[in-house]
This record gives sequence, C-alpha cells and structure tokens, in this order.
Amino acid sequence: MAERFLSKMQMDALQEIGNIGMGHAATSLSELLDSRIDMGVPQANFIPFDKVIEIIGGYEELVSCVSLNLGGDVKGIVFFIFDEASTYRLVDMLTGRDDSSTTALDEIATSTINEIGNILTGAFVSAISNLTELRINTSVPIFAFDMLAAVFTSLMLETGRPIEDSVLTIETQLFKDDKEVRGYFFLLAETESISRLFATLGLEP
Repeated sequence: MAERFLSKMQMDALQEIGNIGMGHAATSLSELLDSRIDMGVPQANFIPFDKVIEIIGGYEELVSCVSLNLGGDVKGIVFFIFDEASTYRLVDMLTGRDDSSTTALDEIATSTINEIGNILTGAFVSAISNLTELRINTSVPIFAFDMLAAVFTSLMLETGRPIEDSVLTIETQLFKDDKEVRGYFFLLAETESISRLFATLGLEP
C-alpha cells in the first residue's frame, strides 16, 4: 500500500481516536497504580513503515514492544513501543524506584512494561472499535525487548505484511508528577481493513 495522503477530516478522526484512547489509558493506569497519571495530547498520522524506523531512532535502537494480533472486522497487528531510555524511565516511574535506578529489565520490570503496554494497546483498540462500531478481536499480548530490527523482523513475519505498507502512528506522552515518558502506538492493518475503518466513519471517498 502506497503512502496515504489523508484529508483533514480523516486526520481529525485519527486524532479523535488518539484522544479517546489516551483518555481510557490514563484512567486505567491511574486506577491500577492508585496514583494520578496524565497524558499529553497524542499526535496521530499515517506514515510509510520505513519512516517508523527514523521516528524511534534506527534499527539498532533497543526497544520494548508489546504487540497484539487483530481479527474480526479489522485484520492486522497493533504494537506499542518504548525506546530503551523510556522503558527504564517508565519502570522507575511506575514502581516508585528512584530516577535512573533501572538499567536492565528484571522480572518485575518486564511484568510492568508488559502490563502497561497491554493497557495502552487495549485502550486504543477499544477507541477504534467504539468509534467505528467494528468488531475487533485481539490475541494474547506478546512482549519483546530487543533491537528494533529484530522486533520488526518478527512483526513482519507474524503478519506477512510488506515493508512498504503505511502505518497508523500515534505518538503518546505519559506524565507522573514531574516525570515524562514518550511512546508510540502503531496499527498495521490490511488495506481493506483501513478502508473499512474510514468508511464506517463516513470518510472513505
């Protein structure tokens, strides 16, 4: 699928999905942690898959990734990625550790990132489903902590999607007290699923 050029109304719809998803995620995280978690204004866009590499920092960047396969009316995969620094900062922020305490992922840290990634991806999938009234099934989440090249190779093998596909990207920010963490939500879906998504919103020409 070639790079998509979206109308303002389509971009506004993606932005609304991001806003609703982040709102759900903030509520869920605050309840889970019994502590206030704020979210920045998400930035949504469709970009070519190869530009995702540039956004995150390159193929050799160490990242944490939580991915879910999608079925039903939307077929594809969603994944949430934090770079290495954000991964460690998120663990410190959510477990009450001192800043810069986490320098590797132990069992607690891995469990924390997996749970947060699952909440975030689930929130965005729910936002898409609620806005479009499409039926979306999700798989059990899969966690990976590896170089970006290895993570993406695994995702491509899992989905069978070509590298030139465009991806729905939503950049997110999490705040707790004076600490900030940045992450990225991605939806890589079949062309028919993307067309169906926009059509249900009355935005497909």
